[in-house]
Amino acid sequence: MTEYKRQIPMIPLRGLTVVPGMVAQFDIGREKSAQGIKNAMLNDQQIFLVRQKDEEMEEPVIKDMYRAGVLAEVKQIEHKSGSSLRVMVYGKKRGILSAMHDLGEFWEAEISFPEEERPELPDDITEEGMKEVLIHCLEEYREKTRQIPLGIMMEIEKTEDVYQMVDEIAANVHFSPDELQEILDGKELLERYYLVASKLEEKAKEVDIRDEIDRNVKERIDKNQREYILREQMKYIREELGEDGPLSDAEEFERQAESLEAPKEIKEKIEKEIRRFRNIGNNPSESGVIRTYIETMLEMPWDKKAPEYTDIDHAKEVMEAEHYGLWEVKERVLDYLAVHSLTKQSGTPILCLAGPPGTGKTSIAQSLAEALKRPYVRISLGGIRDEAEIRGHRKTYVGAMPGRIADGIRKAGVKNPVLLLDEIDKVSTDYRGDTFSALLEVLDGEQNKKFRDHYLEVPLDLSEVVFVTTANTLQTIPRPLLDRMEVIQVSSYTENEKFHIAKEHLLEKQIEGHGLSGGLLSVSDGALRRMIRYYTKEAGVRNLERTLSDVCRKAAREILETKKKSIRVTERNLSKYLGKEKYRYQMANEKDEVGIVRGLAWTSVGGDTLQIEVNVLPGKGKLMLTGQMGDVMKESAQTGISYIRSVSGEYGIPEDFFEEHDIHVHIPEGAVPKDGPSAGITMATAILSAVADIKVRADVAMTGEITLRGRVLPIGGLKEKLLAAKNAGMKRVIVPAENEKDVEEISQEITKGLDIKYVFRMEEVLRYSLVQK
Repeated sequence: MTEYKRQIPMIPLRGLTVVPGMVAQFDIGREKSAQGIKNAMLNDQQIFLVRQKDEEMEEPVIKDMYRAGVLAEVKQIEHKSGSSLRVMVYGKKRGILSAMHDLGEFWEAEISFPEEERPELPDDITEEGMKEVLIHCLEEYREKTRQIPLGIMMEIEKTEDVYQMVDEIAANVHFSPDELQEILDGKELLERYYLVASKLEEKAKEVDIRDEIDRNVKERIDKNQREYILREQMKYIREELGEDGPLSDAEEFERQAESLEAPKEIKEKIEKEIRRFRNIGNNPSESGVIRTYIETMLEMPWDKKAPEYTDIDHAKEVMEAEHYGLWEVKERVLDYLAVHSLTKQSGTPILCLAGPPGTGKTSIAQSLAEALKRPYVRISLGGIRDEAEIRGHRKTYVGAMPGRIADGIRKAGVKNPVLLLDEIDKVSTDYRGDTFSALLEVLDGEQNKKFRDHYLEVPLDLSEVVFVTTANTLQTIPRPLLDRMEVIQVSSYTENEKFHIAKEHLLEKQIEGHGLSGGLLSVSDGALRRMIRYYTKEAGVRNLERTLSDVCRKAAREILETKKKSIRVTERNLSKYLGKEKYRYQMANEKDEVGIVRGLAWTSVGGDTLQIEVNVLPGKGKLMLTGQMGDVMKESAQTGISYIRSVSGEYGIPEDFFEEHDIHVHIPEGAVPKDGPSAGITMATAILSAVADIKVRADVAMTGEITLRGRVLPIGGLKEKLLAAKNAGMKRVIVPAENEKDVEEISQEITKGLDIKYVFRMEEVLRYSLVQK
């Protein structure tokens, strides 16, 4: 085999392969390629075209190029917008790229043209036979694809040389650039022959496969259309006969009704509605209403129950793991489980958890459901003022649906779930009905066995549901409804309880939630206690959790910005993460004073101390009250004045003193509204101290209602008030004698260190609080 070499301008092609005999048109965008074309036109219009392996390469070198290319003649050049060209070329001869030179303006190729020797063929194979095979494959391809014009087909068939026929077929059949490059890379004539013949046969088979797929898809579509037409015809015939259209739906409902676990009365009701559905005729609006009703009835768990689970040890473990404190609630749940385990009867209690926000009332219900291993459903009653929200709407109304109770049972999937009625004290009433009255039947163990939802129209057994309700206050709940519930007071947490909750539950949860696990963040016990005391003021722990979240966010940012391996928050650096302290405690005064007495108050965020101040000044017997006092508190102050006037002789107060002096009673923090009778003895003590000029002990705090004759009546919220007194550094606390039983229930953690004096009358209050002369 001999060959000769030549140096000629070249163009690296992207995504295109040109073979001998092919006319190709393509755009040129690269400046070097355009200059190569122009250089070719100045000489003999000859250029070498070879495909580059990576189409994204802007400056290819020889290792980025395929070796086999084609010597082509430039037939036409068309200038486009900018510097780009559109070129038409004709492939003349196969060449091999030997070297590639970047001349700056264009690329030049050093190519060789090997002299190809005709191969020796076996005795049973002739070139004429090879031509017949090619022509047969080409005709089969043309017949199936209709892609080769008849004129070109005839020209190819006239070709004398079989190997020239191979090049012409490659140039005129729609081979991909990769397939053409494979043919071009064939080193010998016989190799290129076999490649073209096999690829023609593959193309024909591809067409057969594609035709078979198209035929199957069409048959499937035709079958679906036929089934659709037949169904529509069947539907029309049934409608003409007065039968229901969706027969299959009615049959499906009947099948579900047969397997439904429900009382006989309910099954008969469902079967009756299915018959109506079948006979309703062509009335979409009415059939839609009945369909929805039947589906709802079939979804209700009439006799489906969750397995009874009464493992007291498991329940205790769940309660202890998820809640700190709350002993009374836990004891009540364990008592219920014990009785239920022995009697095997339902008799489920209706618990009402009452207490300030953030004390864990809602989460207790979740823990109860987990302890009982029953489904849990929460129903928020806040703001509901329509009775139909509880009892449902009659199904004749547009958009009717079951009430929230029935819907909750449906979602639970069993007839004995744990159902939480959240914020029951926020229910209101208007012209649409009394919502509280609707709840009477729900929460009455004697009535709820046959609770009637307006939508369902059949009795729904609620006797096995474990109802838990929550309320912030019992004042807004009507007495008949309150009487049906077992009220458990969830009181404020002490600072120690908050500390344990934060350390054992909240901190770990927040660290994990902010991606700080693995020792990235630690918070000292001192920092936790400081957060509780000076950055939050609440009965529960909701704001404490938010405060811990603030610390975690700041720590996460610091770790990313400073690349620290870990952060420890202590009392010293706490302000760096939370800023300055938000709250302060008004501690006990340092010295005894006249007319200043510390009272105790209950607020929605726990207990607090009120410093009541009284001044006496010359005047005409006026009583001035300031500090945003409510009506009840103002009346307590007037009652206190009347009592003091009745005993003024005992303290050497002149008879005309009250006609010649004005008394001004003020409670600081005047922007905060205050009300209630429990400051009665405090105001009376402060007034007497100011009038009689007797000092009051600075370390005494008191709470109690006063009567006109000086009796001291009991008050509420004693735990929170004693906690406030302890936090303020008080040593002695005066409380009504009738509250002694409440003090006995309070943990020693609060009462330890307090000298609690129980009083029946105002004389005892004065004896314990005034500094004896």
